[in-house]
Formats: sequence, C-alpha cells, structure tokens
Amino acid sequence: MAKAYKKNFQLVSEFKPSGDQPKAIEQMVQNIAAGLKHQTLLGVTGSGKTFSMAHTIAQLNQPALVLAPNKTLAAQLYSEFKELFPQNAVEYFVSYYDYYQPEAYIPSTDTYIEKDSAINEQIDRMRHSATRSLFDRRDVIIVSSVSCIYGLGSPEAYEGMMIQVVSNTEMKRDHLLRELIRVQYQRNNIDFSRGTVRVRGDNVEIFPPYEEDRAIRVEFFGDFIERLSWIDPLTGQVLEEIDQIGIYPGSHYATGDDNLKRAIKTIQDELQHHLQFLNKNMKFLEAQRLEQRTYYDIEMMEQMGFCQGIENYSRHLTGRGEGEPPPTLLEYFPKDFITFIDESHVTVPQIGGMYRGDRARKSTLVEHGFRMPSALDNRPLNFQEFEKMMDKVVYVSATPGNYELQKSEGIIVEQIIRPTGLIDPVVEVRPVKHQVDDLLKEIRERIKLKERVLITTLTKRSAEDLTEYYENLGIKIKYLHSDIDTIERSEILRDLRLGVFDVLVGINLLREGLDIPEVSLVGITDADKEGFLRSERSLIQTIGRAARNLNGRVILYGDVMTDSMKKAIGETERRRRIQQEHNEANGITPQSIRKKIRDGLGEAFDGSVGGSPLKGENRQEAIINKFAHEPDKLTQEIDKLRDKMRKLSKNLDFEEAAKVRDEIKRLQIVELGIRSGEVEGDSAKVNKDGLE
Repeated sequence: MAKAYKKNFQLVSEFKPSGDQPKAIEQMVQNIAAGLKHQTLLGVTGSGKTFSMAHTIAQLNQPALVLAPNKTLAAQLYSEFKELFPQNAVEYFVSYYDYYQPEAYIPSTDTYIEKDSAINEQIDRMRHSATRSLFDRRDVIIVSSVSCIYGLGSPEAYEGMMIQVVSNTEMKRDHLLRELIRVQYQRNNIDFSRGTVRVRGDNVEIFPPYEEDRAIRVEFFGDFIERLSWIDPLTGQVLEEIDQIGIYPGSHYATGDDNLKRAIKTIQDELQHHLQFLNKNMKFLEAQRLEQRTYYDIEMMEQMGFCQGIENYSRHLTGRGEGEPPPTLLEYFPKDFITFIDESHVTVPQIGGMYRGDRARKSTLVEHGFRMPSALDNRPLNFQEFEKMMDKVVYVSATPGNYELQKSEGIIVEQIIRPTGLIDPVVEVRPVKHQVDDLLKEIRERIKLKERVLITTLTKRSAEDLTEYYENLGIKIKYLHSDIDTIERSEILRDLRLGVFDVLVGINLLREGLDIPEVSLVGITDADKEGFLRSERSLIQTIGRAARNLNGRVILYGDVMTDSMKKAIGETERRRRIQQEHNEANGITPQSIRKKIRDGLGEAFDGSVGGSPLKGENRQEAIINKFAHEPDKLTQEIDKLRDKMRKLSKNLDFEEAAKVRDEIKRLQIVELGIRSGEVEGDSAKVNKDGLE
C-alpha cells in the first residue's frame, strides 16, 4: 500500500468538553493508549457522545471508522464530524443503491428474479472518495453503515491499477487512453460525467469517480505531457496547475489483464468441475443453465473487461481461496485504526445477521444452477471475521448489550452528565384505559407551549389509525414507519422541528439517535406489552427522546408494571439522581439543547441540497436579516423563482431549473422559520433557537 501522508486531526469548535465529557475523553484515550482492545462508552441521550468521540480521535491522531446502524444515523454523524473536522478527510460509506432487488430464485413457484438496482451517483462518488482518502492520507474518519462488511474490490488490485501521471514527462496520448479504459473509465465526448474520459485534440480530460466538482486535464505536445491541471468540468476553466497526480480506477472491481486471464482460467476450471457434479446427480437442466450463463459472462469479460454480476466471480478475481473472507472496506484501513460502533446494541446484532441471510439466498441460486459455488464467497463478513478485522473498538450506546459488556470486561466509561445540565425526563405510569384521550389532553397542552410530541405504538396499523383520529380532531400530526423512504423520513423529522406539524407517531423508528430537542413529551402506548418493542433497552432509548428538552416528560401507559418497565424507570431515576447532584454541587441551571436544523439528508452531501451546494451560514443569515420583518416579500421572491423555474423547464433547461428549485426549497425553510417565530433577524445576529 502506498505511503499515506501524515496530517494531524484539527478539531474546530466554539465549545469545550464539559459535564462528563472531559473525564470520558481522558478515560477512552488512556484505555486505547494502554493497548486495551475493547471498551464501552455508556453515554445518555444528549450527553454529546459524538463530541467525545471526536476529541478522542483528535488526541490519538489515528484513522477512525464510525459504524452506524442505518443510513439516516450515518448521515447525521457524517454531518457532525464534517463540521468538527473541516480540514481533515471525513468520508461517508453506505450502500449506493437507491433501489436494490437482489438476484433470487423461488423453487416453489419456479420463479427467477433478476438483479435490479438503481445506483445513487452521489453516494457512489463518496464511496470512491473514502477508499481514495485511505490510500492518500492518515487523517481520515469514515462514517459507515454495515455496508463496510460487504465485498469490495481488492485494495491491492485497486491501488495497483492506479495510473501515475507526471507533468513534463514522456507519455503517449493513446497509451494513457488505453490505460484509462483498462481501469474501467468510459470514453464519452458528449456527456462528461464521473468515470468518463473526454478527448479534445491533444487534451485528455478525466473525471475521476471520487470527484464532484473538478476534473483532470492532461495537455500533450506530441508524446510529451506539457501541462497538468484541475479544471471545472462544466466550464473547462483551469482551477489549479499540478505537477503530478495518481488516477485511481473507475470501479472498485477493476482488474488487470494478467489477473483477468488467470481468473477466466480458474472460472472455467470450476465450471467444468461443477458441471460434472450436476450431471452426475441428474441435474441436466441446472447444468445447461449454468454452462450457458457462465460462458456468456466469460465472453463479456474477455471482450469488455467486465460483465453483469462480475462481483459473483470475486473469489477468482482476487485469487482468494474457497471460504476465505472477501476483501472489504476494512482492509483499506491501516492496521492501527480505531472503530467506534454507535448505537452498538443495534449495530452489533445487525452485523451478525448479514452473513446468514445472504448465504441462504445464494445457496438456492447455486443449488438450481444459476450461479457457481464460488458465488457464495461474494458475501458480507461473518461475525467472527469482522471481530478479527477490528483493532481497537469503542462500543457507544445509552443501553449497551450483553456482548459489548462482556467484551469490555468491566471497562465502562460513563457519560451521564450533560453539558447543558439537563436531567433525564420525569417518567410517569398511567392506566391503558382512555390512553388515547388522555394523550390528546397532554398534546394540546404542549401545542400551547409550542413544543413537540412523540408517540410510539406497537404496529403500523395503530400508528396510522391514531394519526387519522387525532387529525380529525384538528391536531397537526404525521406518522413514521418503515414504508416511508429514507429521504422522506428525514424531511418529516425536519418539518417536526420547524413546527410544520406538532405530533409524530411511530413504532421502532423513534428510538436510537433521533435528535429532536423541541420534543418535550413522549407517550408510550401499551407499555406493559412485554417484548422487543417494550424491552428494557427499547424503553430506555424511547425515554431518552425527551431528554433534550428542559420540560421533558414521558408517560408510560400500562396496567401492569413489567420487569422491563421497572428496570427502565429505575435506570432513569439513577441517572436523574447523578445529574441533579452534579447540578446542585456546581450551581448549574439546566438549559434545553439547541441544535441546528439541517436540510434533511442534503447536508450529508457536502452541505448540498438536491445537488446544489449551500454557500454557508453567512448567506443564510443575510436572507434572514433581509426578510425577518417582511415575510410577505420573501413569499413574493419565492413566487418569482417558481415562475422562473417553470420557464426554464419549458425551454428544456432542466439543469438551471433544478438549481432554482433547490433555491426555492432553501427559502421556504427560512420562511417557515420566520413565520413560526423560530428565527429572528437582528442586523448580524440569528436567533440560536431557530435555524442555527
């Protein structure tokens, strides 16, 4: 692996560690420096666990992997780390599929389902950026979902196929083009986009898959590279001249010619061996099916260098043995990296479950002749393999599971005191009878105070019915469950914070990592129905959703005091005592948490919304100051932009129309904040309770 250049982490924040944070940071740093492999950060909701993780990384100055249980939480963590480390490489690595239907076969109905997917180009760019950063530098934080345990191209092959281009050296233009095509760039002089090469006379322009707003221009004079520069891919304007650059492959599954020839030979050998097995067992249909498909794939690889579903031949392409773990993102890290597993009580079991589900589906495909046995090795890591890949692990959770506690062997770092002095919410138990009407009365009280309410139910049906009932009574309410996609889910949470509606109903999505300081009441219906959704850990996590507000209160509706309810209430009271004693001893007056309202998942993509970059907070402040006392003028401005967008669309200028649409979205958010009183303009000041 190439030697990555060293640069220290530079944490930028106007805040300093407070509450339990200094002690937690010191303990974590000492434990890791002493060589301890496992420890648990038991941090209550709102105690600033992300801030503590960031300070630990900065002090140890080692690359870090931050694992989150889903894309939404990963996006939230990415935004926070990006803000804390603006000078360092903070990357986002999640599944790049907007839609994914895996290849499958259902024997009972003889139904074959072909793989179908839609790749999110922005996330694909960020995945490439993550692997590139790990090769080029050491000041890297990768925020990832469990996607990091899935098979990826070999890091040795990926780095080995890097093309080194140096200014003022000899190189033939056609040789460079052949090399770029070999590493899976596509030549396209019309649509210059990520992963493509454009040729204009003696100029070769390359748009690497890991770049977003700049491309490389190589200017030739005969067989000599005369000039090398970064350019704007849209205008062609030179941004910066450079002396040399390494161009990484256009795909993580790129492979060299020699390696491909070797792989094709071993694929053919395996095919013949497996065909003998199928024919011997009288599976003639399966044998014919497998032979046709495999030879078609081999022909595609010989002619094009790749084929549909090339990842199913990853064992042959990487040269690994049968049953060996596939290369994953974890292999791209240097040996001394730190892993933080956020919401570990959810993430750890999730990691363990990925392998079994994948194997069951692929075993059926192999059994019926759709794939060769080697396809089973294109898989996520199993849990034992994942454990071996880890060097130093910090499990982060308000409710760590048995596995984390066992692995930590008593090394538990508690972070119970919040920097704001907030204490855990008061928990009250009320009877189930009339729970709907009782909650209605509480909701109306919170609406008067301009505060928000979360309600958790046991089923999607009950969430929808409860929402409809309250809606008919004039309550501004929405529900949230797994049928709602990630982007819309994020927008719903943003709208709740902005006050577009007052009450959010959900099931299991209202627990880990949900960060809504405006919520002052959490209602848990049917709390006495013992099970996963009403277990001790689930209840503690749900109770924590009200812990970010000064007036936080939780109502458990149940007729029987279950063991889970007793333990959850007991743990909450223990934490309240510690927090109250700390506040009294230090003369601290609790304050509600104040947190920036982000534009949904947009800010996970370099602060952009719909692909159009935001120009920072100063611009937003200027808009607020200009229209704070005249919101009607802002409405008129939005209407003008809407007319402009329609005209651009009519003229088929869709790119400009999209930019105007994104501007409209941003202005609408500011308008909502102004009209709801959340945002105020004061010459150069923005009310910190609002969008700030």
